[in-house]
Amino acid sequence: MNDLKEYLIPFVGLKIGKHQFDYQIDNTFFKSFGYDEYNNVSVKVEIVLEKKSTMLELDFKHKGTVNVPCDVSGEEFDLPIKGKLKLLVKFGDAFNDDNEELLILPHGEFQVNVAQYIYESIILSVPLRRVHPGVKDGSLTDVIEKLESLSPKENKKEEQQNNDIDPRWENLKKLLTDK
Repeated sequence: MNDLKEYLIPFVGLKIGKHQFDYQIDNTFFKSFGYDEYNNVSVKVEIVLEKKSTMLELDFKHKGTVNVPCDVSGEEFDLPIKGKLKLLVKFGDAFNDDNEELLILPHGEFQVNVAQYIYESIILSVPLRRVHPGVKDGSLTDVIEKLESLSPKENKKEEQQNNDIDPRWENLKKLLTDK
């Protein structure tokens, strides 16, 4: 976590008003958190810090791509992501980050670490189910055909059996619906 020093924002020397901080996030950022689910990451993060007399307001915005494998085909693709996060920083007796929208720093603190908030906002903006755009629009036809040819044949047998229902069962079903 020592390589995340660039994500410490010293707010003591800043004037009251808005200040902007830009970061380019790549795989090394996620490696420092021990997270290796993404093949390649290219996300631009923009943080606007508004310093007020008694508190700080941080607005996070990120936009970019993460390279992930498709859950359907297994093909890797660049998934576009974007997101926002708003964080209020107030000062109190002890450090408290229990609330995801409010951070309480001890009096006398002179910097805020934004690395964890960048990490969480990017992770949460990636959908749980990742589907290659080629699967959705049908342009990955060779992969889709291969998946269909490898799918279990039981479904086709069940469909055929549903068409050949024993007439005795049909008579029993009529008894249920006649009530």
